[in-house]
Amino acid sequence: MGKKIKDPGLGHNSKKNIKGIVNKDGSSNVIHVNKKFNLDDLYTFFIELSWWQFFLLIVLGYTFLNIIFGFVYMAIGIEEITPSRGNFIDDFLNGFFFSAQTLTTVGYGGIAPQGVTANLIAAFEAMIGLLSFSFITGLLYGRFSKAKAAIHFSDNIILRDFKEHRAIMFRLMNSRKTVMIEPEISVTLSINEKDKNGEYKREFYRLKLERDKIMYLPTVWTIVHEIDEKSPLFKYSDKEIENLEAKLYGLIQYHEESFGQKVYQITSYDFDDLISGVKYKKSFQFNEEGYTVLDHEKLNEVEKMN
Repeated sequence: MGKKIKDPGLGHNSKKNIKGIVNKDGSSNVIHVNKKFNLDDLYTFFIELSWWQFFLLIVLGYTFLNIIFGFVYMAIGIEEITPSRGNFIDDFLNGFFFSAQTLTTVGYGGIAPQGVTANLIAAFEAMIGLLSFSFITGLLYGRFSKAKAAIHFSDNIILRDFKEHRAIMFRLMNSRKTVMIEPEISVTLSINEKDKNGEYKREFYRLKLERDKIMYLPTVWTIVHEIDEKSPLFKYSDKEIENLEAKLYGLIQYHEESFGQKVYQITSYDFDDLISGVKYKKSFQFNEEGYTVLDHEKLNEVEKMN
C-alpha cells in the first residue's frame, strides 16, 4: 500500500523542476549557509573527503609547513643551521629541506641547528610534526575502519506489466564478494504537482514493496512496487507516470560481514530515469562446475518485454 506520510524533512513547499535532496550516490544536495564552524566537524570533513583530495591536502599542508619554517630559518639566519651558500635560492632550499627532516624527525645529520634560537624553533617544529603525523595516522585508520555499504544500484527504474497490474522496479547488488545479511529496504515516493492555486506542492508516500526484507543476498535483488488499487500511482497512465515530476528515495540497511556491523546506504531516482515496456536482463548464470557467476556489468541491462 502506498501510505501517505508526513513531511520526512524535505518540505511540502516546492517549485517546478526542483532538485532532489539526495543524489543517486546517497550524498546530500543541501547547501548550508550561515553554519557556524565547529572543531568537531574537522574529523567528519577529513573522513568524508575522497582519497585523492585527502592525500592532496596532506601534500599541500606538508609543503606549506616546510615553506613557512624554511622562511623562519632564513629570517633568523641560515648560518644558525648551515653555512650560507651566498644566494637566496640555495639558502632557502637548505632551510626547506632541514625543515622537512625536522618535521618528519628523520634527521640525516648533514644539517643541524647551531644556536639556541635555531634549536628552539627545531624543537617546536618537531613537536608539530609528531602531532601532525599522529593526527594523519588517526584519520587514515578512521577512513579504513569506517563501516560503509558498497551497493550498486541500477542506473534506471523501469515501468512494466506485472501480474494483473503494472509495477515500477529497480535493482541492486553488493559490489563486494561478501553476502549481504538481512538486507532491508524502504522506499519513499515524492510527487511534485501544481495545486489549485497554481503553486507546486510535494506529497510523500511510503511505498508497499513486493518484498522489503530478505534473509541474505548473494546476487541481485529487484525492488518491486506493484501499482495496484492502493498505490498512489494507480490513477496515472503509463505516459502520465513517465512525465511525472517525481522521485524515489530508497534507504537500505544490512549487516556487513567485513565490518561486523549494520551499514546503511541511501539512493534516489528521478522519474526522468524511468524506462517503460522493458524488463531487466538476467545478470547471473551457472557455469559448467555448477557455480553461480554474477556479472556486475549487466546490472543496468534491459530488454523489451515479450
